[in-house]
Amino acid sequence: MPLLALRVEVAHETADALSDALLEQGAASVSIEGLDDPAAVLSAIFAGDADPQLALQQALANCGASSGAYTVRSIDEQDWVRRSQAQFAPVRIGRLWIGASWHAAPARCACVRLDPGRAFGTGSHPSTRLVLAYLERVVRGGEKVLDYGCGSGILGIAAAKLGAAGVDAVDNDPVALAVASDNARANGVKLRTCPPQALTPDRYDLVVANILAGPLIELAPRLGGHAAPRAAIALSGVLASQAEEVLQAYAAMFEIGVSAHEEDWVLLSGVRR
Repeated sequence: MPLLALRVEVAHETADALSDALLEQGAASVSIEGLDDPAAVLSAIFAGDADPQLALQQALANCGASSGAYTVRSIDEQDWVRRSQAQFAPVRIGRLWIGASWHAAPARCACVRLDPGRAFGTGSHPSTRLVLAYLERVVRGGEKVLDYGCGSGILGIAAAKLGAAGVDAVDNDPVALAVASDNARANGVKLRTCPPQALTPDRYDLVVANILAGPLIELAPRLGGHAAPRAAIALSGVLASQAEEVLQAYAAMFEIGVSAHEEDWVLLSGVRR
């Protein structure tokens, strides 16, 4: 079945947030073009039986953005696969290396192999890289980790590769949970995947969440409840302009602040009070 390509004009300052929101609405991939033009252009790929127009409307509502003109057209699947492979480059972050099945991994690294596909998270987005760098710094082995909003499972898999003793990966998208499970098996690690409502009331040594500012604010009581005393937390998917509002939602439970940034994105991290 041919794939569907959505192209939409959007203001530069909301392009990244809309990109993430489209991925949450089922886009297989999203790229941002026209960086030097008056408006950015997002190109999103959907399955042939998807409704890109509805996905766009929901994504715009979720991230509070507005868009200009958009088009939807059919494309050949093989053309998209070849283009995706050409655009997807490996990422090296300290001990971590993230690459696709067709890349050669360097020796003596924590190797995470992920092919671009049906769920968000290949290491190419700044928000993902921020959390990967955090994990590379803080995971020393034996930790119990919660990856909330796991997408492809990249963060949980990276934590396991770095020595975490157990990783629970949570997502409200059944496709993401299936992809995360498949990716974990392909990487030779174990993730316990489940939807939010099935998460047991465990306490974790490390909680990570790379989603969007709005959901992070709503999830503050839940994530705080799953953090053991003095547990570490890392939150991403947050623009610098949104950081203060998210920090306020977590300040009562965590000693937390902005600890890193890349482009317009920031990492919020701290410890449970």
